[in-house]
Amino acid sequence: MRKPIVAGNWKMHNTVGESIELAAEVKRHVAEIDAVEIVLCPPFTALKSVGDLVRYGNIGLGAQTVHPEPQGAFTGEISTAMLSDLDCAYVVVGHSERRTLFGETDAGVRRKVEAVLDAGMRPIVCVGETLEQRDAGQADDVVREQVRAALTELNRELRDTVVAYEPVWAIGTGRTASPETAQAAHALIRATIAELATAAVADEVRIQYGGSVKPDNAVELFGCPDIDGGLIGGAALDAGAFVKIVRAML
Repeated sequence: MRKPIVAGNWKMHNTVGESIELAAEVKRHVAEIDAVEIVLCPPFTALKSVGDLVRYGNIGLGAQTVHPEPQGAFTGEISTAMLSDLDCAYVVVGHSERRTLFGETDAGVRRKVEAVLDAGMRPIVCVGETLEQRDAGQADDVVREQVRAALTELNRELRDTVVAYEPVWAIGTGRTASPETAQAAHALIRATIAELATAAVADEVRIQYGGSVKPDNAVELFGCPDIDGGLIGGAALDAGAFVKIVRAML
């Protein structure tokens, strides 16, 4: 059985103080939950503070991105060693905002996946199509190629990888893929992973849905057989809403 995973991506929100307050509120309301893996991804400035707060509980720490090189003259970037030093367990890789706003490519995403795994952390690999691609009937091809580019020849390390399906047109827009659409995309991702490895490996890989998940649609989305949790954006900034989303996986 795949253990569900719900991760909160706080993006560029919250000061250190605000991050501590939000993490503490989430921690207070999920302390008894063992059946769902919970991850918080605060901004870099709050990683240590949030990590210290959740270290001995049931909440994992994640980072929102990373540079693939171990060190060097990359002003403003952060390495896997720096994240590992803060006890990060997960790193979000290839988020659509990184792809569209910062020019990240499939090849660059692959380098980051390898760097994260080499450092002993787990990547949350984001894939998903734009509205234009979906309207043009290209959604399946785009998602399949993104999965292949990121995960080909990872072999057993695929089991340590989480994939997040994020239809770009549903991120921060209030629009959500229907459960049927989301399930079809997740099934496609799992079938693609089976082609890259084996069906047994694909059955172990957890696939999240991300794209305007809220308490009122989480139960229906999470009820789909190939959806193993969520990568939550806006709703993760509200402790009450995030906790309700986590509980929707129970």
